[in-house]
Amino acid sequence: MIKIEAVTLEEAYKNAATSLECSVTELKIEVVQSPSNGFLGLFKKSAIIVAAKDIKSTTPKAKEKVVKEKVVEKNEEKTVIAKSSESKPEELKKEKVKKTEQKKPIKKEKKSSQHILNDTIMPTSFVSTQDDEDEEYDVSNYLADYDDEEDEQDTKNISEIALVVKKEINNLFDSTCFKIDSIEVSGYDENTLLIEFKGDDAALLIGKEGYRYKALSYMIFNWINTKYQVQLRLEIAEFLKNQEESITKYLVGVCENIDRDGRAQTKILDGVLVQIALKELRDKYPNKYIVIRSTRDGLKYIIINDYHAN
Repeated sequence: MIKIEAVTLEEAYKNAATSLECSVTELKIEVVQSPSNGFLGLFKKSAIIVAAKDIKSTTPKAKEKVVKEKVVEKNEEKTVIAKSSESKPEELKKEKVKKTEQKKPIKKEKKSSQHILNDTIMPTSFVSTQDDEDEEYDVSNYLADYDDEEDEQDTKNISEIALVVKKEINNLFDSTCFKIDSIEVSGYDENTLLIEFKGDDAALLIGKEGYRYKALSYMIFNWINTKYQVQLRLEIAEFLKNQEESITKYLVGVCENIDRDGRAQTKILDGVLVQIALKELRDKYPNKYIVIRSTRDGLKYIIINDYHAN
């Protein structure tokens, strides 16, 4: 079988017949590519064929030639087999071992995939643990291991922890450029510290739409919770108080819908508002299914429903 390339198919046929020393009628031809003149001399294609001599149409002399060639090939194969049989058994074993090794599939090394958790801990005021879909807010997923400090921390009550935190947090913020009064730290309840920022520049720590307040809350909570295992209530220039008052007013209408229909949905709530609303609704309706949902754009809202209806 030969491959012929020419300007036309006729010329390709003639070249094939000449190469195979037979007539065109004795050829078995497959056209791989038909010739094309292209467009304005571009994309011009030549004729490409694959040709072989048709054994059925060969003359008796040609058949005898083919038979002789086959006999020679068989004789050569026999001599090769005879030589291989004379080889040493050890060499044959080595060849078999090499073949089996080549056939064995190569095992790819598995890359060790280590999932490293971030040590950042989310404040309880920013945590939703009521539903499986709120795992991103679950504090237990982010808690670091501080076993060496547990014995010492258990012996301290909330008042002693407040004194230590007050000293440390004031030392930290003394080096900032903000004009703020001495930071007050006290026990809000048995497991929660109240930290209050006041002063001329205290409002600057809140930021636009409370983004600085939220960042400070995360950082301070991460510190005191990992070290002292306590919760945080952060007040900056009465920001938290004002947010709680505004959300309480808004939730009046939401509660009316819950009492009337048994279910409701809040509007999009930004920043700390969604967490304040979540806490108030769960306190007021402990037997309801209350959870934060997100839109495709990542905006947050709350749905309230019966457990059997979700």
